[in-house]
Amino acid sequence: MTSIILYCRPGFEKECGAEIQEKAAWNEIFGYLQLTKNEGLVYFHLNNPKDGEVLMETIPLRRLIFARDWFVTVTDKIELPDYNRVEAITEVLGTEWQYADLRMEMLDTNEGKELSKFCRKLSVPLRQALRKNKILMEKGDNEGAILHGLFLSGKEAIFGFSLAHNSSVYTMGIPRLKFPSASPSRSTLKLDEAFLHFVPRDEWDERLTSGLKAVDLGAAPGGWTYQLVRRGMMVTAIDNGAMAESLMDTGQVKHRMMDGFKYVPMKQNVHWLVCDMIEKPQRVAKLMAEWLLKGYCKEAIFNLKLPMKGRFQEVTNDLQILKDAFSEHKVKYELYAKHLYYDREEITVHARLLSPPPMKEE
Repeated sequence: MTSIILYCRPGFEKECGAEIQEKAAWNEIFGYLQLTKNEGLVYFHLNNPKDGEVLMETIPLRRLIFARDWFVTVTDKIELPDYNRVEAITEVLGTEWQYADLRMEMLDTNEGKELSKFCRKLSVPLRQALRKNKILMEKGDNEGAILHGLFLSGKEAIFGFSLAHNSSVYTMGIPRLKFPSASPSRSTLKLDEAFLHFVPRDEWDERLTSGLKAVDLGAAPGGWTYQLVRRGMMVTAIDNGAMAESLMDTGQVKHRMMDGFKYVPMKQNVHWLVCDMIEKPQRVAKLMAEWLLKGYCKEAIFNLKLPMKGRFQEVTNDLQILKDAFSEHKVKYELYAKHLYYDREEITVHARLLSPPPMKEE
């Protein structure tokens, strides 16, 4: 059976499955879900095997909120022998298709992580054998298909492919970011990953450059402010709590002790608005729409905290608040949301207007 396999954060399998099933149905592609709670893996078994590649060509991965990465299966579960595993895998894959790269993957669980050493050891001889049999290209590139090997154990694996232009640049969609010791909190990794995910590298010199002005709502103690400061931005930090002295000593941060929902910038020259306040997501969504539509900022990255139940519906409703506000004012916009690796019970959203905000009434 041909399936789409999707990686997500363990505990969010239900949301990831509901999303892919909904998006597929919009494209008249149908199937059924198989998932195990806290495994971080979703199987979407397709009624029509030919729909796998069609689905991956039709739906951009960046439009999926809960899926980190995905691939279409080309094998069922392979039982690996104790010896000659490479030969067994090569034989099953055949020589019908050629791939640009190979990714050795495992579940994002404690059990899965124990397989990492096994996969690293197997990777070298497997690559050599795949190249020898013309299954893997001599030099990988950014085009074509990527071969995924999902190892469920040392004795069982599934292989499939994704399209290089529509898959994560990271194995299993997981960037391995180093926590900077100078940051006052680990939440800094959320914004670091968000910039990597939402802003193309060839636009960093324009959109993440030194000298830009930024506002951080709910800033204390400064984990997100740190990411703005390290990129040379001038930051207004809004929070009733104390900011880290190390950030204040940079001379790049002004701290205003007040409620983030009450602050209004005096001058409309703010490029980035970032926000990680612990607040009802609907209220945050409305505030972000207001900042963009009033021209207070050019771009916003913010987190929406999710409830314990009905998380997929909550996300859908929150994003609709933003879409409705932008549509009402007839502005073109860019809006993406992702459950990033360093997120927990929240999703990260990026929004910016592509046409000018509406003129203010005199």
